[in-house]
Amino acid sequence: MPHDPLLTRLTSAFAEVPGIAAIVLGGSRARGSAHPTSDYDIGLYFTAAAPLDTERLLAAAKAVADNPAATAVTPIGEWGPWIVGGAWLSVEGHKVDLLYRNADAVEAVMEACHAGAVTMDYQPGHPHGFCSAIWMGEIAYCEPMHDPQGLIARLKSITQPYPQALRDALIRRFRWEVLFGIENAELAIARDDRTHVAGCIYRSLACTAQVLFALNARYLINEKDALLEAARLPVTIPHLDERAKEVWQLFGDGALASACQVLRDIDRQLQVLTQSSGNQR
Repeated sequence: MPHDPLLTRLTSAFAEVPGIAAIVLGGSRARGSAHPTSDYDIGLYFTAAAPLDTERLLAAAKAVADNPAATAVTPIGEWGPWIVGGAWLSVEGHKVDLLYRNADAVEAVMEACHAGAVTMDYQPGHPHGFCSAIWMGEIAYCEPMHDPQGLIARLKSITQPYPQALRDALIRRFRWEVLFGIENAELAIARDDRTHVAGCIYRSLACTAQVLFALNARYLINEKDALLEAARLPVTIPHLDERAKEVWQLFGDGALASACQVLRDIDRQLQVLTQSSGNQR
């Protein structure tokens, strides 16, 4: 990763906060897909034995924030069990998101995912829900900036190679719902319940992305732009991005049945890919 003075400054500011066991860069900047205005996603890992000192963290955040008076950090758990908590900062004109992670909880979830046990939970900001395998992907793709005890390095070893049991579990969990969502959308068309139709279409497309990522042994860590990323994977549906845009264009034009027909074609192609991949294992 190229040297970034802002990351150096952030690491220096937070490394001495009591309870911080590791600091990582996540998101698009860690994956190399960022643009100049992309957020800086900073993961702050702590352990149950040494909880994060949020008062000291607040002081450190104020020391680097563009607007110290408006700076706040949340208690642990404020944003729920999966996002956990953190802060939204502006530092040197850049948006910086601090995200708490309990390393013990992360490791337990990762071990479950490695064994093929995944969960899906309601989470604001995640219309499809929060898949527990996201934590696997966060560790797999993050760039450690402060890891004095080798915590992140040890967790990364769980992610490679991509677990076969996780691949199978994700396909098993999401593959059937693609068609299920289409069928429910078609039932809602008869009631002219367009909100429900839109929700079912979204879920079918989101499940399609989940299956394609699993078929490619890639971790999906954010449903934003997931379908666009899935369209660029080695094993994918031809012209997937264009087909998805066609679905939404038809929906916007009120051609709901035609939108579902395009989705059915996507589902058939996904079925062929899944069967082909299964035969090659």
